[in-house]
Formats: sequence, C-alpha cells, structure tokens
Amino acid sequence: MAKNTIQILGMMSGTSLDGLDMALCEFRESGRNWSYHILKTGFIAYEDPMREQLNAAIRASGAELLQLHQGYGRWLGTRAHAFLKREGAQPDAIASHGHTVHHRPELGFTFQLGDPQQIALATGIKTVGDFRSLDVALGGEGAPLVPAGDHLLFGTYDFCLNLGGICNVSFEKNGKRKAFDIGIANMLLNHLCKPLDLPYDREGSLARKGRLNPALLKALDGLPYYGKSYPKSTGYEWFRDAILPLLEQFPDRAENQLYTAVQHIAGQISRQLHELSPTKGGSVLASGGGALNSYLMEVLQERLGTDFTIERPTKELISFKEALIFAFLGALRLEGRTNVLSSVTGAKRDSCSGVVYIP
Repeated sequence: MAKNTIQILGMMSGTSLDGLDMALCEFRESGRNWSYHILKTGFIAYEDPMREQLNAAIRASGAELLQLHQGYGRWLGTRAHAFLKREGAQPDAIASHGHTVHHRPELGFTFQLGDPQQIALATGIKTVGDFRSLDVALGGEGAPLVPAGDHLLFGTYDFCLNLGGICNVSFEKNGKRKAFDIGIANMLLNHLCKPLDLPYDREGSLARKGRLNPALLKALDGLPYYGKSYPKSTGYEWFRDAILPLLEQFPDRAENQLYTAVQHIAGQISRQLHELSPTKGGSVLASGGGALNSYLMEVLQERLGTDFTIERPTKELISFKEALIFAFLGALRLEGRTNVLSSVTGAKRDSCSGVVYIP
C-alpha cells in the first residue's frame, strides 16, 4: 500500500436508530487534494431489544449506562470483525462514532455509547473513537463534525445537506467552513411511523396522502431553537422535551402528522438556505436517509425554487456518507491532521480529535 493511501473501516449509528452503517474506505492524498473510494459497505438493522436499549439509554443510571457502553462496544466489535472477515479485509484502523446518548455542550459534556476499546479487542485492529469530547472541552458544540470531510472531499458543492435523525448543513463562508444543525428530520418522521408498526415512511408515501395540520405546523415552526444563531447543535433531548409534547398537544392521523412534518422539515431547510444564499442559490448535495424520501425531496425542491439544484448521489453514498466521513476523520486523526473545525463548532481552536485505542 502506498504511503499516501490509508484504508479505514468507518462505523456510524445515527440518531434515527435504524441500525449500524459500516463503510470500508480507502483514502488517497495527492498534493493538497484527497480522494476516496468506498470498497465495501454493510448495514445491520437493530433488532427491537437493541433499539429499545439505545432509546432508553438516556434515562439509564450511571452504572447502567457504563454497562451498556461496554456491551454495545462488544456488539459493535463482533459485527465489525464478522464484516471484515467476510470481506477478507484488514484495514489500517477502524473509526467508530458510537451512538450519541447525551449531547449537552452547554453543560460541557457529550457521550457516545460503544466503548472503542471493546471494538479494538474484538477485531485486533486499532480503533479511533470519542471524536466529540475534545471539541466540547475547548468550548465548542462538538457537532457537527462531518463538515471537515465535506470541505476536503465534497468541496465543489455550495451546500452539503445531511438528512439524518437531525438535519445539518455545511458550507463555505468568507473562506471558512461553517455548519450547524438546522433541526429535526428523520427522528420525527420515524417516530410518527411507530404506531403503524413501520420503521420509516418509505419514499414518503404515507406523508404524500396526508393533509396539513396548521396548528401543529405553527407550533413546530415556532420552536425557539430555530431562532438561535449558529454555531448550534441539538439532539434527542430537544426532540424529547420540545417536539414530542407538541405531537400530544395537536393529535391527528399519522398521515396528517407525517405530511405536516415534511412541510416543517422542508420549510426550515429552505428558510435557512435562502438566508445563507439570498441572491444566487446554489448546488446542494443531499445525503442521509431523508434523501431517499422522494416526497420530502420534492417538497424541498419546490420550497427552494429553481435557484437551487439538489443532487442526490448514488444510493450507496446517500446511505453511507456519514460512515465514510468518520472513516476519513479517523484517517486524519492517525495522520495528526486537523479534523474538527472551530469555524464550525465555535471552539477556541481547531483540533485533531479522537482517541486511539490499541488492541
């Protein structure tokens, strides 16, 4: 393997609680430019007991949380080992984001489940984890972290839009990368599908059949978070404390709530992108599970208008971009390069974040 090439397995569990994404990636540096190649991908859907454990982790005691941290880490390690054995691969390292349980930068901490030491032991491969804590210790939001990868791998787009459980966007402004969490996305849509015994609304087909609940839309659009200036980030706590009560306050058929949620998500994204580029529009790279929701994409394009063009890349990149980026952040960490940008997070300085765990 050439010295300017590194192979990393990226592992990502998002706030939408659908499952574990794995992307075996190769990165090559030529001059100041980086290129990537996704070699293999894998997805493991969470079974109900695991999903329930992760969902309930935010309410766990300290001892219960640490026990789950170890157990989920072993689960990640055995899945990574099986994936690599099946593919006959031996990467230079593994980069694991873990599953965010507590993200409270305003209180000075963030915590991702899934002990990377257990992954390193199960696979025999050094593992990079805990990507967010250093930035939070430096006074930053600890999120979003993907923009460093967006800048180096997808810098030709005006906006990189990730539609995961939470929606975030990254972009260049005055020569610096900026990014922030716009607001809710799949976390809300998937929650509304639970009473229907569906993991998600495929292609947005249920939302397409619904009708607007004006009171719910007004309440969602009026959430104080949307009025905050960036840098800002949010997570499950906000969804639990601010959004779930609104669903109870304005009950409706699932189809109508889904329709209203799509209008809300697309409306907030459109509002933010128009504010960021009020005169010229721009190109938008859409990824994350929400980019596979055809109805959401239609509504978003309609809201954005013709000045903005949305590109949905290959399904592989849509589904595994975050795992790819965290693999890249792991590569940068091993190279001792900056992988978290203070221009994005508001920290005191840029950092080379992530802790390296040796088998």
